[in-house]
Amino acid sequence: MPKWAMVIDLDRCTGCGACNVACKMENNVPIVDPDEAQNGRAMFWMDMVATYEGEFPHTEAKHVPKPCFHCDDPPCTKVCPVGATYRNPEGLVGQIYHRCIGCRYCMAACPFTAKVYNWYDPKWIDGAQVANPDVSQRMVGVVEKCSFCAHRLQKVKETADVEGREIQENEYVPACMENCPADAIVFGDIDNRNSKVSRLSRSYRVFRYMDDLGVKPKVYYLARRTSS
Repeated sequence: MPKWAMVIDLDRCTGCGACNVACKMENNVPIVDPDEAQNGRAMFWMDMVATYEGEFPHTEAKHVPKPCFHCDDPPCTKVCPVGATYRNPEGLVGQIYHRCIGCRYCMAACPFTAKVYNWYDPKWIDGAQVANPDVSQRMVGVVEKCSFCAHRLQKVKETADVEGREIQENEYVPACMENCPADAIVFGDIDNRNSKVSRLSRSYRVFRYMDDLGVKPKVYYLARRTSS
């Protein structure tokens, strides 16, 4: 059975935000008004964390795409009193929205702040095309997060089953990877040592955020190369 993981090359990432926009449109992520965004309630499944170093005009901006890390030992699943968040055998941490009671224990337990909460009745972009029918539209009062576009995996599984074969590499691709113009995101089965994501996860540049916590995140980063 595969175990899905992601590698993000920070040397390639330009911080353009294409992954953020693609994720928002693919997964029916609601729009938050400016006042709520100012209160820190903007909703992103794929966030773009920006840090700035140095003083103007010698300032350097660094951007880090941050999805859910789909940990192998996720603390969020251990604190939910109703089992609304869970980890499946393929390593994906999912949400059951109609079971969620909005207590937000999982948000407090997540060390990566990868989950967001619907404070009000959600809204979507006016005049946009019909929402993605493969992804539910969440209601007020529930916690939601990146799913690694698990609805795409379901389609791929059905096709592979009909054709009597295994899932091929790059057949299951999240929207963020598909739309990254710099090819900074790689996704696949990390248990397959021949896959690109597995090879990159063993790179000398690889690291995982807060790896010392022992939650075993499955999003790996490749550090930027520095000039000598």
